[in-house]
Amino acid sequence: MLRFMPVGDSMTIGSAGEHTWRYRMWQHLRGTYGRPFALVGPRETLHDKATDTPTSYEYADPDFPRAHLAGWGEGWLHMAPLIGDAVRSCRADVLLVSLGLIDLGFYTNAEQTAENVRAFVAEARAAQPRVRMVLLPVIPNVRAQDDPPFGTQVTLFNELLAKAVADLDEPRSPLLLASPPPSYDITHDTYDGTHPNASGEHKIAAAFAEAMHQGWGVGEPYVSSSLR
Repeated sequence: MLRFMPVGDSMTIGSAGEHTWRYRMWQHLRGTYGRPFALVGPRETLHDKATDTPTSYEYADPDFPRAHLAGWGEGWLHMAPLIGDAVRSCRADVLLVSLGLIDLGFYTNAEQTAENVRAFVAEARAAQPRVRMVLLPVIPNVRAQDDPPFGTQVTLFNELLAKAVADLDEPRSPLLLASPPPSYDITHDTYDGTHPNASGEHKIAAAFAEAMHQGWGVGEPYVSSSLR
């Protein structure tokens, strides 16, 4: 049985009342993978905006495996020290990682963030030498659109992320670089210029699904009317 661990920031944990892209991925795998699988991770909650705490269980559809390793305001900087224990305790086989925006926005520049990517990979492999990872670049967001210096940092980090994937990929523990959703539009696919709405959730899930299907033959192409 493959154990998938979603790892990410606010776009992955989601907030009260949302489905999250984790739910969309679970639906996709349930319909296309054809073998036993699980979503795993040390956390289960959504972010509660009213209290600014990760304490909500108010999923739009709570009837799915809600486990993850994601947090509002957390990035590569925060997850690198946590990933080893999480992989070990949850016996994760595949990490689906969407991080970077928070790092660049508040903590580290592109080069420093890329170093934290490498630290994350090393810690995950120390816990499980055969762990597989799919890494999603920073996707379009309103700050990158409206703040040119920040947009430049995002572009540079995505280039450094691609280089890290190429450098660190190995047969025993393969890495895939997911492609940013080609039709992702912050006007139509987010509710605030950054956080995905329902169509954005589908497109993020599709980015991971397409990478795994094309790279490893896992599942099938993602099908949703929201991708158009």
